[in-house]
Amino acid sequence: MTGGTHTAEQIPLARLPSGVELTTTVHTYRGDESGPTLYVQAAQHGREINGTEVLRRFHERLSLESLSGTVIAVPVANPLTFDRVSYTTPEQFDSVNPNMNRIWPGNSDGSITQRMAARLWEYVAAADALVDFHTGSPDMLPHVVYREGDERSRRLAEAFGTDLLLSERAAEDASDEWHRRGFAGKLRVAAAEENLPSITPELAHNKQLLEDVIEAGVDGLRDVCRYLGLLPGDVPEREQVVARNHRGQVTADDSGLFRPNPALEVGESIADGTLLGTVYHPTRYDPLHEARADRDGILYALTREATVTAGDQLASVALVHGE
Repeated sequence: MTGGTHTAEQIPLARLPSGVELTTTVHTYRGDESGPTLYVQAAQHGREINGTEVLRRFHERLSLESLSGTVIAVPVANPLTFDRVSYTTPEQFDSVNPNMNRIWPGNSDGSITQRMAARLWEYVAAADALVDFHTGSPDMLPHVVYREGDERSRRLAEAFGTDLLLSERAAEDASDEWHRRGFAGKLRVAAAEENLPSITPELAHNKQLLEDVIEAGVDGLRDVCRYLGLLPGDVPEREQVVARNHRGQVTADDSGLFRPNPALEVGESIADGTLLGTVYHPTRYDPLHEARADRDGILYALTREATVTAGDQLASVALVHGE
């Protein structure tokens, strides 16, 4: 026995106008024993960096001697967004397909973002399961999203272990908004279409490394590896709430300063009509919009950003499946 191997390979993703190769690093961990292949990546959206730190700590703590199978890890999926600490590829490089998480499985002859995705898809296509790390708003309950009705993806989400699991309707079952926003091109959705169990852990805030969230991410990834048989050990049993991802979030009807309801905390059950907060006029002081929940459910995100523009997302409420 050799104890397993680890390689870190710089791979070309695309070529910039100057002729400079745009590259990223792919880590491959191979155990001595045969087993499945897990593909995991972070930072499709460059400001969402908690997943990148999860992969660094996973690397530090992984015992190759105990690994059966292969883990392929890409800590920075989109270097262009990472360098700009941005959500989308800069317009100068790709004004047509700026959001990498809308164009999977990519196109090797397409725009620069499509080419990056197509190169990484070569690794995705060789995997038996997929974890795509993302983050959300400053005050968001960490959760895992999977495609509704996909039981293998659901079991992967359960293994990751967040208190909240969100199922998302897709394809013909999805809302008009889902189609309008191009969600069929999400990595998780495209992989699921290829019969690959796939989950998206949403690890809360972006632009900041949050210790408790990162540690939960490392634990979740290790439990996914245990569930798949890549690492020894059992996945602990947990009490988890399964809810439906609610795409029609509560948004601001007017622009101004938003004061969230101080009595609310993310993660709690709320009723239809619950006051989520109030948008005030900053100079006249009068209330412009009382934001209220439009259904019973789990409050899993509530913005703490004070200055809001009409149409901004204020809160997200998930519909509990009741199972």
